[in-house]
Order: sequence, then structure tokens, then C-alpha cells
Amino acid sequence: MVETTIRVVEGDLLAQPVAVIVNAWNRNIIPWWLLLPQGVSGAIKRRGGYAPFRELARHGAIPLGGAAHTTAGRLPFRGIIHVAGINMFWFATEKSIRLSVRSALKLAAEKGYHTIAFPLIGAGTGGAEREKTLALMRAEMSESGFAGEVIIVVFKRQTDDAAS
Repeated sequence: MVETTIRVVEGDLLAQPVAVIVNAWNRNIIPWWLLLPQGVSGAIKRRGGYAPFRELARHGAIPLGGAAHTTAGRLPFRGIIHVAGINMFWFATEKSIRLSVRSALKLAAEKGYHTIAFPLIGAGTGGAEREKTLALMRAEMSESGFAGEVIIVVFKRQTDDAAS
């Protein structure tokens, strides 16, 4: 079995040196332009533009834990994998987190990506507990057989003190 290299870092998902990033999204039923930009999605919209979300809209509904691939807009990645990490009630569950990780890694492998960065799926808007989410994601990644490097990024806002 292929061993997946997993690293956990604190920082900004959009600053990782990887081929593709994962955006913890929803079921893609509500039009993207009706949603207030938050978390990773908000950062992608602000720094990468709206093109990935226009592409995502053409994918239609995504099953819980499913994944869809788009270009990265103005971001320096080869693509973005959007996962349906929250259910219709905007909550993340163990099932949605595990399926999202599995779907994202499968799609990354199909697209030929060997480096991928994930946020903590469902730990923002989805209300999942950070430590539990991290443990679920690591377990699923370890069992995946993904031939490459995975970075789990725990968001850490830069402060003026940290920058000096």
C-alpha cells in the first residue's frame, strides 16, 4: 500500500506550496452569488476571483462528501477541489468529513496532483470541533493510498505583532 505523507501546519491555506487546494463547500444547491463569502471560500473569492465559483455552478448539486474540480482563478494553483463537507442544515458530520477527504484525494489522484492542501473540513461554518475534525481527516488520509503529500492547514490569522 502506498503511504501518504501528511503534515499539519498553522497558517493560510492559500499560501501553501501545493498543486491543488481543497475548498470546504456546501452541496452546491444555493447559487454561489447568494452566499456571503466566509472562510476559505471568501478568501478564494477575494484573492482568486469569481471564475472558480462560476465553473462550480455548472457542476450542479454535489452529493454529501462529493467533490468537484475547477480552475484556480487568479490563485497560483493548478486547480481547486471543492468538497460538500456540510449537509443541508449547514452542519458537518463524521460521514461528511470522511467522505469529503476520500473524494478530494481520489479526484486529486485522477487529475495527477501529488501535492494537496486541506483546511479543517467542517470546522468553520459546519460547526465541527477542530481536534475531532483533525483526527478524522488524518485517519481517512492515512487509509487513502494517495501517492503524494497532503498538508492540513489549521487557519492562523496573521497579526501585526507576528509580522514584525
